[in-house]
Amino acid sequence: MSKLDELRDRLFYQPLSLGLIALATSAALSFANQSTQEGIADAEKRDLQTSLSEVLPAGHGDNDLLKDTVTVADNDGKEVTIYRSRKAGTVNGVVFKTAARGYAGDIVVLIGLDEKGTMLGARVIKHQETPGLGDKIEVAKSKWIHDFEGKSLDNLPAEKWAVKKDGGVFDQFAGATITPRAVVKAVKQGLDFYAGHREEILSAPTQGEAK
Repeated sequence: MSKLDELRDRLFYQPLSLGLIALATSAALSFANQSTQEGIADAEKRDLQTSLSEVLPAGHGDNDLLKDTVTVADNDGKEVTIYRSRKAGTVNGVVFKTAARGYAGDIVVLIGLDEKGTMLGARVIKHQETPGLGDKIEVAKSKWIHDFEGKSLDNLPAEKWAVKKDGGVFDQFAGATITPRAVVKAVKQGLDFYAGHREEILSAPTQGEAK
């Protein structure tokens, strides 16, 4: 075989080999990605279940909240997913997310209410506030978030849903008033949303397991 023939053979086999390697690598990556995505989805589901249980008293419901959801549009047309707690088949509480702009970005709050609209619990699940100042909204850093428990639109006038600096009943943080002010606003907005859609939320047919 001449050197020219050998060169031709190399030119043929090398691209073919590279193509097979690339195909095998792509398949492996696709399999790994699929497996990872399933793991991530399961972890997110467990985290959500834990968060939901933190804003409802132990034993408040006897159903799986992740499998009893409804979606309702707020006044801005944004869809809100509501998780419903039931006792003996009757809705006795709801959990959903609400948010307001803080110092460094949106603060997302998960709130739990009984069927009448009274606060059962609240947890900040996402924020970008300053460590050491604004992070006191986290339950692990401060008990401040528990101040919402037991409050409602019925037992607290609208003007009192504010930090004390603004004439309300909620404490502010030294050097970080914007942060608690945003959380109070988010919770109040959530209560207003529930009050305006209460009948729809309580009576709407279940949409199945949350994704």
